Amino acid sequence: MAAKEEVLAIPRGDDLLCGILHRPAEPADNGVVIIVGGPQYRVGSHRQFVLLARALADDDYPVLRFDYRGMGDSGGELRGFEDIETDICSAVDTFMESAPSVKKVVLWGLCDAASAALFYAHKDPRISGLVLLNPWVRSESGLARSYLKHYYLKRLISGELWKKVFRGEFQFRASVSSLCKMLFAALGIGNNQMLTDDDNLESVKDTVISGRSLADRMADGLAAFKGQVLFILSGDDLTAREFKDEVSQSRVWRRLMKQSRLSQLDCSQANHTFSRKVWRDKVAKWTIEWLRAC
Repeated sequence: MAAKEEVLAIPRGDDLLCGILHRPAEPADNGVVIIVGGPQYRVGSHRQFVLLARALADDDYPVLRFDYRGMGDSGGELRGFEDIETDICSAVDTFMESAPSVKKVVLWGLCDAASAALFYAHKDPRISGLVLLNPWVRSESGLARSYLKHYYLKRLISGELWKKVFRGEFQFRASVSSLCKMLFAALGIGNNQMLTDDDNLESVKDTVISGRSLADRMADGLAAFKGQVLFILSGDDLTAREFKDEVSQSRVWRRLMKQSRLSQLDCSQANHTFSRKVWRDKVAKWTIEWLRAC
């Protein structure tokens, strides 16, 4: 029997959040709350969250996908991913009240929703696990290091680049200026905004509170959380590369990722939002297999 889908009104202070509950006929005692990440709402890019929720519900897992305040159909002022902990708490409250079979909750998040889940999970004993896709760890210096490693080195061995050089079409002065700015940013020298060819990267989130970077505070949250964690990383995605680079250069992150309660799966061809059906299906399959194992 197909799972029922119903609208949930989630109270959060004076505001109401909009959620969709997927209720299986024979629900498991583990439920999943999908947190929205980036400029998204509860449907997700390419209907990813809808399709994922239906796949999970077909395997008897109750699922809630919701818009936090200021997103989609929810009321309130728009807020950043670091300020939605009370929204997540309200969503979990309403989810468990509306689906009384659920005893423990897994948080599922892509990009900065994964980061938000790490900030929240250890504060709520009802959270038993995390599924984190391409976590957002961006800083100006980290972004610069990733560009130097994954973009500039690739460009250096590109045949097209050397064709431009030999044809006299290479913008030497501009390219050297851009490279110098990138090197300075990677080393943390100066306050100049990096120049990139990608308009989506013009706004760089370099969040540091009391001297601790975003990645450091996410590591704190992961260390404090004692449940099972699944990381799913794309192969064709700068955000995933930044996360991998952070893990490789951080002793704390390397130690955390070696723990047996953590596992990682790589979707080598996928882009950031897993836009192709084969990638979305793989993510759903991996999530279901991990939930069964947990």
